[in-house]
Amino acid sequence: MSEEGLVKVCVELPNHWAINSETFWASPLGVDLYRLENVPFFAYGLSYLDIVRATRGADGILQIQEVVEPSGHRTYRVRFEITERERQEDLLMLLRPFGASLERADSRIVAVDLPPTSDHLGVFDQLDELEAAGYLIFETCQPRVDGSFDDAPDEEESRPPTSADGAGE
Repeated sequence: MSEEGLVKVCVELPNHWAINSETFWASPLGVDLYRLENVPFFAYGLSYLDIVRATRGADGILQIQEVVEPSGHRTYRVRFEITERERQEDLLMLLRPFGASLERADSRIVAVDLPPTSDHLGVFDQLDELEAAGYLIFETCQPRVDGSFDDAPDEEESRPPTSADGAGE
């Protein structure tokens, strides 16, 4: 995917349960500032339209250093326990009345973007019910480690996210 005028920025995620890094499309704003133009699938403490500071590492890749101006958006992540795509879509439709927009990573993982005007508690409650019914697991994407966009180190290898990992957002 190549988006005209956008650049890729990256965060390293060495402690994450799924991947080691994540890249985002971003609009350059000048002086090392960039606006994120997609919803994070794995990083914590980042959301759609956040303005971040990113600098080039020794490898030439733009690395996000900090959030300079939060957008007010919130991010939840869903991992389906069911595989039937049509049923997944029916369940995701339950989130739209609360103002949620959705972006799929793959056949099971979906990022949920919640603009500042959305009912994020309504989305949380709906996802909590769906998790209790066994359809999915979810997590909020608030920061886990001060000064990092990574998950906290965990002795449990390959631990999937759960709503208890960030339910207090």
